[in-house]
Amino acid sequence: MTTESSTLVSATEYRAALSRFASGVTVVTSRDALGTDYGMTVSAFSSLSLSPPLVLVCINQTASWHAAIGDSSHFVVHVLSDAQEEYSRRFASERAGRFVGVPYTRTESGVIVLPDTLTTLECRITARHEGGDHTIVVGAVEHVQLAEGDPLLYCRGAYARLSR
Repeated sequence: MTTESSTLVSATEYRAALSRFASGVTVVTSRDALGTDYGMTVSAFSSLSLSPPLVLVCINQTASWHAAIGDSSHFVVHVLSDAQEEYSRRFASERAGRFVGVPYTRTESGVIVLPDTLTTLECRITARHEGGDHTIVVGAVEHVQLAEGDPLLYCRGAYARLSR
């Protein structure tokens, strides 16, 4: 499908429209072929298939660990609870040492697992696709951990919580 550039919305309009979509907040961790750990806050996360269980994450090609995801075989998605805004901020920054002072365990494939998140999805990478300025990474979910609590949300450029 070809779209004329004159019919596309502006980046400002598009960003404003998407900011009205509330999303959960995730941190995705991975490990490259050399054993270097990576983690970043990812809002572009989605379920893809129930059978087989597949998810996708979209990684900006300018992200500090975009190249590393190309060398990785696995990743872990952590769905953050409403008490974990600090994790989101920490892993959204470009600072070095994102894992310093954070307790964690590792999967069998060596990927870091953060503690106390609402959901942890351990995934094996099955495909990578180019999508504009992002790479779409598809993962087969191999293990799930669940906890009780409410999710951390993000909408209109700010963190939010469920009100009951």
